[in-house]
Amino acid sequence: MISKAMRLARVGSGSELAAALLVALGFPCIMLAAIIPNLWFFAAATAATYLADRYLHHCGSYLINRLAAVRAGLSIRFLVRQLLLILLLSRMGYGEETLFYVTVACLLAFYGLQAPQSAMVTLIRLRRKLPVVTRNIDLASVRIADAPPQRLMSRPAEKMLHLDVLSMVGVLVAIETGREAIAYAGLGLTLVLAVCYLAALLPYVRPSRLVPPETKVLNAVGDWLAEYRPTVMLYFSGSKDSAYQVNMWLETMAQLGGRPMILLRERNIVPQLATTSVPVLCVPGGVHLMNLDLSSVRVALYAANVGKNIHLLRVPTMQHVFIGHGDSDKIASVNPYSKVYDEVWTAGRAGRDRYALADVGVRDEDIVEVGRPQLAAIQSWSGTGKNPIPTVLYAPTWEGWDDNPGNTSLLLAGENIVRRLLEAEQPVRLLYKPHPFTGTRSAKAKAVHLRITAMIEQAAAQRATDPRWAEQSAALQGEQAEARAELARIEARLAELAGGGRTARDEAELSRDSLADPAREAETAKLKDEWNAASWRAQGWWEHRVITGAQMRLYDCFNESDAMVSDISSVVSDFIASGKPYAVTDSAELGEEEFRRQNTAVRAAVILSNSAAELDALLAAVTDPAADTLADARSELKQYLLGPDEPTSIVQFDMAVKELAAKSDARNAGVATSLGEPVGG
Repeated sequence: MISKAMRLARVGSGSELAAALLVALGFPCIMLAAIIPNLWFFAAATAATYLADRYLHHCGSYLINRLAAVRAGLSIRFLVRQLLLILLLSRMGYGEETLFYVTVACLLAFYGLQAPQSAMVTLIRLRRKLPVVTRNIDLASVRIADAPPQRLMSRPAEKMLHLDVLSMVGVLVAIETGREAIAYAGLGLTLVLAVCYLAALLPYVRPSRLVPPETKVLNAVGDWLAEYRPTVMLYFSGSKDSAYQVNMWLETMAQLGGRPMILLRERNIVPQLATTSVPVLCVPGGVHLMNLDLSSVRVALYAANVGKNIHLLRVPTMQHVFIGHGDSDKIASVNPYSKVYDEVWTAGRAGRDRYALADVGVRDEDIVEVGRPQLAAIQSWSGTGKNPIPTVLYAPTWEGWDDNPGNTSLLLAGENIVRRLLEAEQPVRLLYKPHPFTGTRSAKAKAVHLRITAMIEQAAAQRATDPRWAEQSAALQGEQAEARAELARIEARLAELAGGGRTARDEAELSRDSLADPAREAETAKLKDEWNAASWRAQGWWEHRVITGAQMRLYDCFNESDAMVSDISSVVSDFIASGKPYAVTDSAELGEEEFRRQNTAVRAAVILSNSAAELDALLAAVTDPAADTLADARSELKQYLLGPDEPTSIVQFDMAVKELAAKSDARNAGVATSLGEPVGG
């Protein structure tokens, strides 16, 4: 019943649901207490609503936004409490007393001070928003002032409104004790602190503390482009949750020859970017983008097929290439939109054949096989497990944009897969890493994900108390304690590297200060590798684990695992680089023969039905080399999907960029000659 209520209320925990109920029931209780009147009942109900309201805001509850939508927003809730305090005063016989009138006057004055505070905060935020966001680009000529302290700009409405607690407490204590001076002190403190808040904000609305005009900023970006003259660009547009699609290409971009650059279209992607020394330019406005001088760019790489790509595809002086964000048998891998690009780059021969079979207008001569540079971090399988018991990774993809049962195994098979692995006759450690988009479209998929998470956490808790693992747990306590201490040290250093010693930084200040620092980038990369290694050591090799978020990388999960269960997605193609056994779920129940025929990446897989009964074959392949009948097939499939091992993927990729840049130069020279213009670089 509670879980159903949580789903209906769209809250993430029982405590959040309890806080929501306190807010919903607290205000009627305050009104009742004021009418009766009952001072202690009023005080208790008021305190409960303050605390519950504060908690809901702190955890970013969905309900907070819904309250605002039904005219019960933050300021209204505080105003209602203040009005009910005045009602309490009246009902307790203070209606004709000085205290009543002073309270009314002070609360009205406090309400009046909220308008200039809100106006100043809004002005500061608007006037400190640059038309672009940058990383690793020198904007020193723009003269951007320091951002206001975070304590002033973070949740300012809450901070201002909560100053009325002093008035509320002062008046209630005065009623109880009969000492009106306490009420006047509380009311006075509320007003004084509100005025101090305004005074603290005032210096930051001066023109010198705001960012320069839009034109000056864009001119500075133009000057930087003219000096840097980028030659190859990674273009990306998408939601905040899709940042992984651009992050997977950052290291590749940093290794390319020429002068690389990353061009983003949404501001909320920038904070999600991993560390890189490659210049990053985010241009949200289409008009601003069209006015940038990108004439030096010869190759534009696209990681996703999205509508905003058209803003750059219109530029004829560069060659446009679709590189995608994974290589799989999903229909997205043969999107007809891909024919708008000059070339489509695939990892291996399989990608080329996919387009030929789909017949969506992408010509064979426009397809180039470049390998998958990102897969260099994946360790090859030695043929034996890393630990005394096998580790199996379950990495399902998300539900997709439609309700095709073949999109994800979560809905029909997920719980069966997890249950069979948790209850396997020979012990198995399960790692569960869902797709970042899981549950974003389908409430059913989100519910299954939550149930799977609960199953794994319960199994992990049971295993922690199981005598079979007590000896190993005791033996590893010292090592795990050291690993946890190392994690804390690494996290502190990473935070220091990311923040540069200042935490109160806004978008404009970060654009000003985030300059390329190869030494910092190298240290950050090294620390992230150390963090991953320490994170695995901090837990026992027998402990089940749910892995979410970007900090624990997918490829690290590959390296930790001995086998994987997944769906038709690029995760399968990437995992094949390891050479380890894997299973793929036929969620649409096509049948093994038809499933293999339609999906290249499953040719060397154990095929699972929705019952997941076939998992025994996967576990046998991991524990007994003689039972691994698909080893040779995996080796052949790896080359077909991902291309040859030599030359390395990054070499293939860089060569493809250089060859296409030469084509772009030849095209531009030809156009210039035909127009009688001088040929420029």
